[in-house]
Amino acid sequence: MTSDAPVLLGWARSAVVPRGGALAQLAAHEIAAPVAKALLARSGVDARAVDAMVCGNALGAGGNPARMVALAAGLPECTAAFSVDTQCCSGLDAVSMAAGLIAAGQAQVVVAGGVEAWSRSPIRQHRPLTPDEAALPYERPAFAPDPARDPDLLLAAARYAGQACIARTAQDAYAVRSHAKALAWRERMASEIVPIGAAVHDSYARALTDERAARTPVEAVSDQCASSDVDPRATAVSRLAIAPQADGAAFVLMASPQAATALGLPALLRWRGALAVGIAPEMPMLAAARAAKGLLARQRLAASALWGVELHEAFAVQALAFADELGIAPEQLNRGGGGLARGHPIGASGAVSLVRLLADMALEAHSGALGLACIAAAGGLGSAALVEKP
Repeated sequence: MTSDAPVLLGWARSAVVPRGGALAQLAAHEIAAPVAKALLARSGVDARAVDAMVCGNALGAGGNPARMVALAAGLPECTAAFSVDTQCCSGLDAVSMAAGLIAAGQAQVVVAGGVEAWSRSPIRQHRPLTPDEAALPYERPAFAPDPARDPDLLLAAARYAGQACIARTAQDAYAVRSHAKALAWRERMASEIVPIGAAVHDSYARALTDERAARTPVEAVSDQCASSDVDPRATAVSRLAIAPQADGAAFVLMASPQAATALGLPALLRWRGALAVGIAPEMPMLAAARAAKGLLARQRLAASALWGVELHEAFAVQALAFADELGIAPEQLNRGGGGLARGHPIGASGAVSLVRLLADMALEAHSGALGLACIAAAGGLGSAALVEKP
């Protein structure tokens, strides 16, 4: 780490609310703007000090969401605005790009993160090729040019579970623990959440038992098991082991050390670095682990050196694979529960995980402690970020 590494001056997020819930009537900028405003107010930074807004968003279908958020949040009209769409990685990649802007000298103070208004996402249709054809609705775009290498993510999760022999019972047990952690952490997470109407806390987490988990419907069964001896139903992916579609936003305030000094603000945490990678598009369950391992290797660190790890898991099987790849216990992930117990606001999810990590480290970590935030995305993308407590 160099002495001119960007520093983190504050962070904030909205509650994460399942699609159709308390944030369902709001557009993306209407969810994000209150969070950005509160972040600046809590940090004691005038909006005029912000040079750029970098915002991840996956479902907005064009435009420049970052500019909408910047203007709605009251940032100066001269503020630069960069929108990032790497799907699930968008929010964390936006923060990494903010660090790049600061390192390049293009900005000194940046608000960065992500937002998703899944409840208000546009209805998607392919334009007809000829006048006599009808528009063709679709739920998601292609993430690889070869359809054979672009499975639905639910199928990809089930296939990996079958290939790695990860039992449904193990997946469900991990999800049950995630919900229990989120419920136990709810009160202390209140300080990082900006209330927006009735959305004052993550509303999805609930008390579960293994018996109730066993009754959860199956959503996908693998068609590619490790051997003929493996019963595909034993490694099936249940509804409980999938993060629900959700709305939400999360942002951090990042600055150069010089700007922090000029503002008279302490460096609460320090940015150590980040890495975004791609792997085989049909294997997205391993992408976050590959990004994490690559970043740790560049920093010459072992996973055992980490104080905390926040992984946004869209599927329980992804979390179990991540823990196995890094050689850590699944219980070490997500101190306050993960995406399974919150929901998945796609463009914001990585930023939410980062905010969770920063909030916990600021409260409890020792000086010099290191934390890792990670996420994977459709198409075989993975991102990881490393922060340090000064």
